[in-house]
Amino acid sequence: MGKPAATATAMMTCSFGAAPASLVVIPATVLIEGKPAATVTDAAPMLNIPSFGMCMSLANPQVAAATAAALGVLVPMPCLPATTPWVNGATQTTIEGRPALTFGATCQCAYGGVVQILNPGSTTTLEG
Repeated sequence: MGKPAATATAMMTCSFGAAPASLVVIPATVLIEGKPAATVTDAAPMLNIPSFGMCMSLANPQVAAATAAALGVLVPMPCLPATTPWVNGATQTTIEGRPALTFGATCQCAYGGVVQILNPGSTTTLEG
């Protein structure tokens, strides 16, 4: 069974984030269902992957400092993603030489979070 292609407006979550975020894909070179198609390199913090609201990871220095100041009570702080390129994207479909991003792909945040796509933004499947 194929994996749905991820496009701009794909909804993502971070395991340490408080809210979902929408993937941003720029520039738009290939469209799927009228939306820019994403690749595994669309993982730039704050450009492609916006904030997930508040971060709850103690590996985040801001969260650790605020939690220490609160005598160990977890204090979430604003999320500033520090992400790596996506993994588990398409194995055969490329966009301008880069693997297409698909549902099921994940990327890591330097603060320990796992970012994953909840809704790919399209129903078009790749690699059927």
